[in-house]
Amino acid sequence: MRQKVWYFDILRCLAAVAVVVIHVLGPYRDQLGIIPNSEWITATTFNSFSRWAVPIFIMITGALMLSDRREFDAKYYVKRRLGKVLLPFVVWSIFYAGLSGFTLAGFDGTVALDTLVALPVHETYYHLGFFYYFIPLYFIIPLFQIFVRKYEQSTVIGMTCLWLTLTTLFLFKIDGPWSQELVLYSGYLLMGYCLFQYRWPPLKWLFPLGIAALLLTDYMVVSKSLVLDEYTVGRWMSYKTLNTVIIAAMIFAVCQRYGENLGNFWQSKFAFISKYSLGVYLLHPIFLWPVRAFDLYFAHPIIMIPFWTIICGGLALVSSWRLAKSPKTAWLVP
Repeated sequence: MRQKVWYFDILRCLAAVAVVVIHVLGPYRDQLGIIPNSEWITATTFNSFSRWAVPIFIMITGALMLSDRREFDAKYYVKRRLGKVLLPFVVWSIFYAGLSGFTLAGFDGTVALDTLVALPVHETYYHLGFFYYFIPLYFIIPLFQIFVRKYEQSTVIGMTCLWLTLTTLFLFKIDGPWSQELVLYSGYLLMGYCLFQYRWPPLKWLFPLGIAALLLTDYMVVSKSLVLDEYTVGRWMSYKTLNTVIIAAMIFAVCQRYGENLGNFWQSKFAFISKYSLGVYLLHPIFLWPVRAFDLYFAHPIIMIPFWTIICGGLALVSSWRLAKSPKTAWLVP
């Protein structure tokens, strides 16, 4: 049996909350010049400080699956690993295609059908885009498993450093074959493995670099947008750039360093939320839909963003827990 890694529970919880934050603040992004600048900057700062969420999920996957020393079983892998994610993704994509047809004016079947038809190449709802770059990683993982078993630590770290170079090139819009999504996202698997197995890069490097990357990301987005008088991010908000990598690695390393010291009370709470974190990810847009549709942002973003994050995230957590209680629906929230 694999030993329980408590800080993974903390990481999953934090990442799930950060994802909900990103989606709650979505309507604010294009409100520059419409709402007071102080409100827009507040919402944008929430956004800048939350971009590490999606990479964390990939890094946890890399840490766990690349550390698996069992002999590769293709049938088991496809059924229990890939299938566990793929089937719920397809079902929820169909559900959200239907939801996309609902507006305050009623239901538009044409929109829902067009959205569903585009499913093979485009997400049916904004949060499902994650799966279009996450699922292909399952075809890379077996190759990386061979790589980390065959080569020494220095080689694995060297490959990770090469990937960091590619994310730097991408940040500064120096494009090439390395700009492919599969290349840039797959590196998070190795980064998670290096942090888990080698504690590399060390926290003493990552903490100052991570804080600097957080502040620089926010400054670049806010300052450029204010100058151009429109929301402009360049690639600073991308999941595939060096700044986001450093921030995500810092969050991982901080939880790794301090997460194991939590008492039993907090460990049990984090373990519960972690168990249903993917369900929270999948379900929260259902509860966020009326908030966006009816524009229920009736106060300053510093209040509204945490408020609706707690409400929508909490309702998604309870719903995920309820679905998981029945064998007939538990597979929908793996």
